[in-house]
Amino acid sequence: MVTHGSYSSTGHKFGGRHPRILPGCHSRGQAAGDQAFCPISRRRLLQEAGASLAGLLVAKAGLGQAVKEAPPRRPNLADRAPTSPVAIRRCRSYDPQEVYRELSAAIDAVGGLRDLVAGKTVVVKVNMTGPVRDFDGRPASETFHIHPTFVEAFCALADQAGARRIVIVEALYYREPMEEILRKAGWDLNRLQSAGGHKVIWENTKNMGSWKKYSRLTVPWGGYLYPAFDVNCWYEKADVLVSLAKLKDHGTAGVTMAIKNMFGILPTALYGDDAPNEDSLRARVAILHMARRKVPEGVPAEVGPEVPTDPLVRVPRVTVDIFGIRPADLCIVDGVLTIKNGEGFWNEGVARIEPHLLIVGRNGVCTDAVCAAVMGYNPQAEHGTFPFPGENHLQLAAEAGLGTNDLSRIEVRGLSIKEALCPFRTAPPRAAWEGFGAPISGAHLATGCSGACIHAPWA
Repeated sequence: MVTHGSYSSTGHKFGGRHPRILPGCHSRGQAAGDQAFCPISRRRLLQEAGASLAGLLVAKAGLGQAVKEAPPRRPNLADRAPTSPVAIRRCRSYDPQEVYRELSAAIDAVGGLRDLVAGKTVVVKVNMTGPVRDFDGRPASETFHIHPTFVEAFCALADQAGARRIVIVEALYYREPMEEILRKAGWDLNRLQSAGGHKVIWENTKNMGSWKKYSRLTVPWGGYLYPAFDVNCWYEKADVLVSLAKLKDHGTAGVTMAIKNMFGILPTALYGDDAPNEDSLRARVAILHMARRKVPEGVPAEVGPEVPTDPLVRVPRVTVDIFGIRPADLCIVDGVLTIKNGEGFWNEGVARIEPHLLIVGRNGVCTDAVCAAVMGYNPQAEHGTFPFPGENHLQLAAEAGLGTNDLSRIEVRGLSIKEALCPFRTAPPRAAWEGFGAPISGAHLATGCSGACIHAPWA
């Protein structure tokens, strides 16, 4: 191990030894949490939904309901959707000094932190989907979870920029105190506190948590599927909301970055398979994915005369509705070490990939559009075309006016998309995927990661 020094001009430590990833995080002691994301049950879900990895590669004509059900009619604001710069930086390791340096440069490239966070409560939604468990011999933080070094680096930067309070949140499938789960995941909480100027707190938002009620946040355009959601009050109390996400494919949504990360703000107490239950450890499948159960009485229900039941329709629409109730003010995507072919170990065919990238933006749609492009995908792909097995949630978000997914309207700073390109999956035969988009004319583009070159799917 290498001992690192201080990163802060204000004297707060962001360094020390890299946290040791604790082994055995998938022990029987976590049975309740593991059950909610059991690989067998998840596979059965994906088979039922038509959203397994095999489902990602079927022909457009075979996608069924996902391409037949048009989103509810409302004004299409895509051409008027706001744009915002996105920064791409090379980050070759989770060395604390390197992450701090590259994250600082990326944030500065999109406007800096001081004006955003000074004197404010900053709530950071981290991506820790599913249980804490090693995958392919590597810890969750190096595969499908956000790495704690990213959290430390951001907390150090937010403290230096004058943040009043920093709150780390995620809806975890555990009954144990959140600090215990974070330690199992390899987080060094003492170092985190030091990095954040001893103003960092955390809360498991799977239920009311430390609050006595829920906050109801409404979808500005009325919702693609839900008009409002009830959430832990931290999401309402946040002066600044940060999405700290992982660069990954997704079995149902196609991709998951800053926007899809926010799916996890919904409390399992109200949206889990056994809701209402303040002690729920169940995933949000029956209600949100499958429409097999209704939300509890008093919780806002779906809108419209006909409720779709296909997860390939529901998940993208719910994802955008959730992001719409409280769009992230800053989006940070960890693409240093991650996985492809799915969002977690429960997906068929998941494999590790090393893009060695860090991507930051102030607009979630713009950020995710650039992320998708870096992964080798067309962020404007039609519904039901590669890499989206169902509806393209980036397109739905653009049409709702949340931000543009049109790369020609997004300024990319730092590395170019061509320099950062790291293909996650290649498209199936063109005949099977209409509307995938023409490749760039000329030769292949060199990639920035291990693997072959591909044609980029945008003009």
